Amino acid sequence: MNNGHNDSTPPTTSLEGRLEKIAFYNPDDHFVIARFKPSGSGSLITILGHMPEPSVGESLSINGTWRTHSRYGQQFRIDGYRVILPSDIDGIRKYLQSGMIRGVGARTVARLVEHFEDETLDVIENRPEKLAEIKGIGVKTANRIALAWKVHHGLKQLMDFLQDNGLKASYGARIYKLYGTRALDMLQNDPWQLAHDLPRTGFIIADTLMRNAGVETHDIERVKACILHLLYASTEDGNVCIREEDLFEKCRKLFQVDAPIARSAVDQLHAQQEIVVETDPDFGTDRYIYLLSMYQAETGIAQKLEALLSQPLKQPELSTDIIHQTVLKHLALKLSPEQMDVLQNILAHRVAIITGGPGTGKTTLIRSITAVFNRIRKKVYLCAPTGRAARRLSELTRKPAATVHRMLGFNLAERQFEKNRDNPLQADVVIVDEASMVDTVLMYHLLNAVHLNTRVILVGDVFQLPSVGPGNVLADLIESQQLRTYELTTVFRQAQESPIVINAHRIRNGQFPVLPEDDSHMDLSEFYFIDRHQPEAAACLIVDLCRSGIPDRFNLDPIHDIQVLVPMHKGVVGTYHLNQRLQAGLNPNPALIQSQGQDFRTNDKVMHLKNNYAKDVFNGDSGLISDIDERNGIISVDYDGRIVEYDTAELDEITLAYAITVHKSQGSEYPAVIIPLLTQHYALLQRNLLYTAVTRGKQLVIIIGTEKALSIALDNDRPHRRLSRLKKRLKVAHAR
Repeated sequence: MNNGHNDSTPPTTSLEGRLEKIAFYNPDDHFVIARFKPSGSGSLITILGHMPEPSVGESLSINGTWRTHSRYGQQFRIDGYRVILPSDIDGIRKYLQSGMIRGVGARTVARLVEHFEDETLDVIENRPEKLAEIKGIGVKTANRIALAWKVHHGLKQLMDFLQDNGLKASYGARIYKLYGTRALDMLQNDPWQLAHDLPRTGFIIADTLMRNAGVETHDIERVKACILHLLYASTEDGNVCIREEDLFEKCRKLFQVDAPIARSAVDQLHAQQEIVVETDPDFGTDRYIYLLSMYQAETGIAQKLEALLSQPLKQPELSTDIIHQTVLKHLALKLSPEQMDVLQNILAHRVAIITGGPGTGKTTLIRSITAVFNRIRKKVYLCAPTGRAARRLSELTRKPAATVHRMLGFNLAERQFEKNRDNPLQADVVIVDEASMVDTVLMYHLLNAVHLNTRVILVGDVFQLPSVGPGNVLADLIESQQLRTYELTTVFRQAQESPIVINAHRIRNGQFPVLPEDDSHMDLSEFYFIDRHQPEAAACLIVDLCRSGIPDRFNLDPIHDIQVLVPMHKGVVGTYHLNQRLQAGLNPNPALIQSQGQDFRTNDKVMHLKNNYAKDVFNGDSGLISDIDERNGIISVDYDGRIVEYDTAELDEITLAYAITVHKSQGSEYPAVIIPLLTQHYALLQRNLLYTAVTRGKQLVIIIGTEKALSIALDNDRPHRRLSRLKKRLKVAHAR
């Protein structure tokens, strides 16, 4: 595969020399492309990597690897480096005159070197107060010189410190962005603060530093950091809380921390209001541990729903005939008896849930409810968790629809939503589509922004996978039996003719899908199962289908219209490997930028991985790379007509998306989907995952794998349960 670089791992090399020219420097992430002259060599080489505040003329010792780029030839990628400070007077003079200390001219440099001679740099760094001894350099100037030196060398020293402790120097830019010139001092004296300020990664860094420094395994600050780290990890796995017993077992296995000291750390964190410990009297002595934010979100949902349900509601006086006429006038269709019954009941409740599988008319019902409320002059807000789902909702209803985040108006400066309890949404009705995707935290903020006189209608397919974020809110609300829930079960005639819809419902019921007898006539059906037992054979077929098989027979664009949906990341038929294969097969453009082990090319399909309110892009949004400015390290991504730029420090926020996990596909639909399903995916073979994947396809669904893997998925209707106590809270609130 030609990806712009050699496939073999090159050996690490060390070079000493002089920085001659800086071609590009990004001050945000300190990524540099420069020309470097190795000692004893007359020729310049191109170096690139992370190097804070580089100065022409600096002598450096660099280590890294040689790479051959398809366009720019041989380059040296820096893994680490050190500045070789001059030791002789003439070298010190030239170094300081290079401009590395802003505002210090040649005359001041001459005075410094004349007075301190070969100790000049040591004085500036370690005894800056002595600078004021020189005539013409007062305290103010001495402080300015000392600060400039500290800023210039602070990140270099930080990166050296990280490398000396066996950590990646690239962590330095992120840490320096958090703490500035205090970064090194903080890491040396209070590294656990980093574990608090930079969840997950910060703990790994802090724990490595402290263990290297000889800190005991059971040091209480270390154990508290372990507890917080495990709680953050648990929320990333979808849990809202964790049983204390399970938490202690993880502490013992992963960090060699015994239960008594772990309990002491939990009690201290609870007293410091960083976590919440809750006892459940109905289940013996079990204690449940929450991050404070998770506890506030879960209890906030229960309290707001209880408050909404306690408010009296005047049902609009609308006869069945008026509702029929309104729907017929605005939608030019007649509702089924089931839909009509649900609509009339919805009008009688302040909070309600509508659920149902594909083809049962959920979107038609949303359109009808909106039309009826508009008739009685009620203001309706339509929203969905993702940009794709919101756009689809708007297209189908022909009404404005927004993402939940945009509707709530995130204020970047204050890091909070503008719409809240004190500034609620000015809506009479809020309808949330794809509600199964709404996690605990987002549901809390949504309900927090709803006025007590507002109606809330949640619409979603509860049989799909739960949200990417923590919790399983829609399922918990339904299972609590405290909210009126209406399930649409009738599949409409047009949908009954679709093999995708038929098989989606069969899968949902644990039945084997109906398959065409001969897969050689692929243009005769919408749903196929192709038998492949070996992962490599499945991967080859996926690439062939995307490159020519599907485009030739179905006239679909291989990049825009076909999506490969995979149960897991690793393995031959995991997202990592398939993305490399599909990129090579579908995108002939040269690789221009590399990040996180991935090559990015113009016209690559990519996905955004984390909520970024500043850019207004969110976890799961997908787009195409429209441009790569290699010299300035900028990638431009087209998200359905809106261009978003990423610099090199932000490239960990995007990933190739020719193949994505089924979880990441929620809320999206694609003309064609390909689903590899082999026994190698055993740990993730479950019915709701397969059901979610199949329902993402609009025109064509192809499953590639084995009947055994398919049977395992159909039989496994016991998906991993996320730990949440929302259902119980709602029941307890109702019982009061």
